[in-house]
Amino acid sequence: MTKLGIAFLAATLSGGLAAPALAAPDGKALFAGNCAACHQAAGEGIPGAFPALAKNKFVVGDPKLVAATVLNGRGGMPSFRDSLKDDELGAILSFVRTSWSNKAPPIPAATFAAVRTGKAQASRPMPVH
Repeated sequence: MTKLGIAFLAATLSGGLAAPALAAPDGKALFAGNCAACHQAAGEGIPGAFPALAKNKFVVGDPKLVAATVLNGRGGMPSFRDSLKDDELGAILSFVRTSWSNKAPPIPAATFAAVRTGKAQASRPMPVH
């Protein structure tokens, strides 16, 4: 083995070389593959079947409630609890909350993790009478 090979092996074993950084999930691509069939590519939904996400007060509201809805499903919407990881869900919802005239902060993966484990309670909107 060459001196360079030995140095590389020693650095690798001692943790001297950084592992390559993993790319963050692409929220737009994940939305296209998991959500756009129902909510449409531009977030306009299908009237009477699937709600629009563009200019939607719910999706820009309480991040914990949005996270709980995506994790557990609602109405005809499937649960994504078992099919997507927290960072993927965060990327999708962050994309939705900042697209199509929506103006809301991203939802970090930690919010999905906290809701998933019951450590974060979503506030329920007050009923309108």
